[in-house]
Amino acid sequence: MKLNNRRTILTGLAFLSICAFWQMYDSVIPLILTKTFHMNETFSGAIMAADNILALFLLPFFGARSDRTNTKIGKRMPYILFGTGCAVILMNLLPLIDNSYAAAPSGFKTASFVIVLGLLLVAMGTYRSPAVALMPDLTPKPLRSRANAIINLMGAVGGILYLAVAAVLYSQKRLDAMGLTKADRLDYQPLFLIVSAIMFVSVGVLFLTIKEPRLAKENQQLEAQHPEWNLAETDDAGTEVLPKPVRRSLAFLLASIALWFAGYNGVTTWFTTYVSAVMGQGLGGASTCLLIATGGAIVSYIPIGALAAKIGRKRTIQLGIVLLAACFALGYVLTTRFSSINAVMFLVFALVGLAWAAINVNSLPMVVEMCRGSDTGKFTGFYYTASMAAQVVTPVLAGTLMRSISYRILFPYAAFFVALSFVTMCFVRHGDTRAEAKRGLAAFEDMED
Repeated sequence: MKLNNRRTILTGLAFLSICAFWQMYDSVIPLILTKTFHMNETFSGAIMAADNILALFLLPFFGARSDRTNTKIGKRMPYILFGTGCAVILMNLLPLIDNSYAAAPSGFKTASFVIVLGLLLVAMGTYRSPAVALMPDLTPKPLRSRANAIINLMGAVGGILYLAVAAVLYSQKRLDAMGLTKADRLDYQPLFLIVSAIMFVSVGVLFLTIKEPRLAKENQQLEAQHPEWNLAETDDAGTEVLPKPVRRSLAFLLASIALWFAGYNGVTTWFTTYVSAVMGQGLGGASTCLLIATGGAIVSYIPIGALAAKIGRKRTIQLGIVLLAACFALGYVLTTRFSSINAVMFLVFALVGLAWAAINVNSLPMVVEMCRGSDTGKFTGFYYTASMAAQVVTPVLAGTLMRSISYRILFPYAAFFVALSFVTMCFVRHGDTRAEAKRGLAAFEDMED
């Protein structure tokens, strides 16, 4: 049994389109809200938090809904196509309204922008869980950590594509040629058009190359030959149900996900502000640290997937937790003892990326490992509910502690929650299926298409 790399890469095109969109959304929408509509930080922050709040409801709902869908093009594909199509149309209305408001401001245009933005967030929420659930549908359970590593890598490619396009369109040379500075309000219509084209093409290629019904059926037939992979039991009514120990493992795993997201997202949200307050450093150094962490994660995805196949998902996650907590503890020491960002901090943040990859690559496969084959979308929704709930709460909680106690509480706060996730992970007893490690030349078979 070997992972079909080509199929997994094509399956990851949906996640590539999602990540390209969110990279642009997080970068551009705050600028539009503040520079064009002149909203203060409170209103713009509330609007920017709306996607996480909506995700708490939309992702589990549409994940479970896609489980019960049965069409000629599959269970997940209708949501992927519909959500992407609506998003492509709606997102290109935003810069039109933005430019129109800049030319002639009105309350109606402000309301229109907010309404279209809300509809866009709903459109994106309709297909994220189905898009992520597509990989488990098409991948045998023992190979899902390796497959999820490729999916995460495809997501990183989506973010990089956006950054490359933005860097070219809004380079200082182009701005100078147009007589603009970075402080001026910019026309984002070309950027939105190109990112929407990336989304359209990515999902189009996915639809044309991945025949979901046939491939999902083949995977179901393979898994039927391995009943030991299925953790569900049949009750007296003939319905598959999860045994109580499996449900307990799932609860502890979801708690672990919420805890490590609370720690990690607390740092990524507040680090630039923290560095300015504690070290007196500017945005450039802080952004470089976060960029190095992202790079560390990207180069680690594939090796981490292979490691999990050898030593197991749970052990890989626990190693990542220990490393992440240690890095945050070391981050506290470095940022409080030194007045400038240095090479040691860059190394620590590279290790943060490695640790996060070890955790992130294996957590979703462990969640969907515990579900029945027909509940993949529902359990994908559970995963996102736990992670999004943490991302809604932790910026507020960490910010409150930093304001009321000291900014220096950030890294101890993050290390505490990450360390606590190690405790909850000790009670996770299921979801750790792994392929038998191969030796010699047979190990190279896993690299084939």
